[in-house]
Amino acid sequence: MLTWLLVIVASVAVDQLTKRLAVACLMEKGSVEVIPGVLRFTYVENDGAAFGMLSEHRWIFMVISTVAIVAMLVYLWKFRPDNSWACTGISLIIGGGIGNMIDRVYLDYVIDFIDFCAFPNLWMWVFNVADACVCVGAGILCVWCVVSLIQETRTAKKAKEPSDVKEGSDETNETI
Repeated sequence: MLTWLLVIVASVAVDQLTKRLAVACLMEKGSVEVIPGVLRFTYVENDGAAFGMLSEHRWIFMVISTVAIVAMLVYLWKFRPDNSWACTGISLIIGGGIGNMIDRVYLDYVIDFIDFCAFPNLWMWVFNVADACVCVGAGILCVWCVVSLIQETRTAKKAKEPSDVKEGSDETNETI
């Protein structure tokens, strides 16, 4: 369990540190191009949910987020999956959720600053480390679910297959 707590704490710490750096370095500049045409750091105060949605319903989103974070913490603590990928995914989601919740509680908005601008017609949102943790964690969980489902299906299929040759029968004693 210590490993998963460290993942959560590291996610929150890196998120909060990078947001403080964004405030210190970007707040007055607005935007800094890191890789021309691909990546900018752009200071944005997001008062909505993910990618600025639900800005008028902040408290509803905060309550739902808090319940989800607590539920995932309880699940990780009490019913921890025996798979490290699942625990890592859950821990990243929790850490990202806590990181953004800290901003919502203390600032009334979330600081976003990562501006992936390579495909402006496809991706136009600015995000932060917490958002990335939530998305990567969810991706890890999705892959884990698919792999687990495939493994369970294969195991069930093998259990249903009759063996071609029964032990102890005449067929097992080949004659040449």
